[in-house]
Amino acid sequence: MHFKEISPAQNAQEVQTRHEGNRQAWNEAAQEYAANNEQRVQDLQAGKSNLHPVERRNLVRLGPFQDWCQRAIHLQCASGYDTLSLLLEGVHEVVGVDISDGHIENARLTSERLAMPATWYRCDVLDTPDELNGTADLVYTGRGAINWLHDLDAWAKVVQRLLKPGGIIHLLEDHPASWLFDQNSATLVASELDYFNHAEANQGWPSSYLGDEGSSLGPSGTPVTEQSTKYERLWTIADVVQALISAGLTIEYLGEHPEPYWDAFPQLRSDQRAKIPMTYSLMARKAT
Repeated sequence: MHFKEISPAQNAQEVQTRHEGNRQAWNEAAQEYAANNEQRVQDLQAGKSNLHPVERRNLVRLGPFQDWCQRAIHLQCASGYDTLSLLLEGVHEVVGVDISDGHIENARLTSERLAMPATWYRCDVLDTPDELNGTADLVYTGRGAINWLHDLDAWAKVVQRLLKPGGIIHLLEDHPASWLFDQNSATLVASELDYFNHAEANQGWPSSYLGDEGSSLGPSGTPVTEQSTKYERLWTIADVVQALISAGLTIEYLGEHPEPYWDAFPQLRSDQRAKIPMTYSLMARKAT
C-alpha cells in the first residue's frame, strides 16, 4: 500500500472533504467487517469482551464500571464490538458514533440481535448531535481512530461537550513514534516521515488489517486502485494533550506502553520491537 504525502488540512472545507473521503473508504472496509457479524454476536453472547488489557488496567482504577458509568459514548465506534464490550464490562448504556454507514449498520444489527442497550449515530464525529451533550460519564475512543481526523481541536471540543461534569475521556492509540519506522521491515528502519506535520492520502487496506482479500479487492471485486482515497494524519502526543487541555479538560493519566493493539510491525524482530513504544493511553477529566 502506497501513500502520497499531503499538507495538513488548512481549513474547515479541507477537513470536511477528507472526512468524507474517509467515510467512503470505511464503507468499503465495513463490508469485510460485515462478514464477521455472526462471529461478533457469538463472542458477545459468550461474554467475550474486546476491551484491551491497557484500557481495562487504566479504567478499573476508577472502580467497577457499574458503580460509576451509566453512559459511555464511543466516538469512531466502527462496527460496535468494542462499544458493546463496554456493556460486558459493566457500563449500563452505550452510544456509538461513526462516520461509516456500513459500520453503523453492522453495529445496529449486532445490538438488535442481542437486545443490548445501545444507540447508534451515523455522522462525522465533529457533528455528534447536541442532544448528547453532558450525558457521558465516559467518552471512549482510540485504537486507530484519531489518525482519521483532521481537526483535533474541534474533536476535543466535542469530547468536552459530551462529558458530564466530572466525566472521563479514555484514549488508547498507536504511539506516534511508531510512524517513524518502516512497518514492513524486520529491523528498525527510519520511515523519514515528518513527525510534526505528516498527513497522507492512500488507497487500499493492508493485509495485516483486513486480510489478503481486503488489501487487494474493493467491495465488488474491483482492483484496489479503484477504491476510495482515504486520508490520515500523524498527531503527536503533545497535539492530543494540548487539544484536550485547550478544551478545558484536565489530564489525569498519560502512559506509554510496549503492548500493541494490532500487528503494526508484522516482520519486526522481538528484540527490535522491545526498543520502541507501541501504544500510549491517556485519561482526562471534565471539571465538576
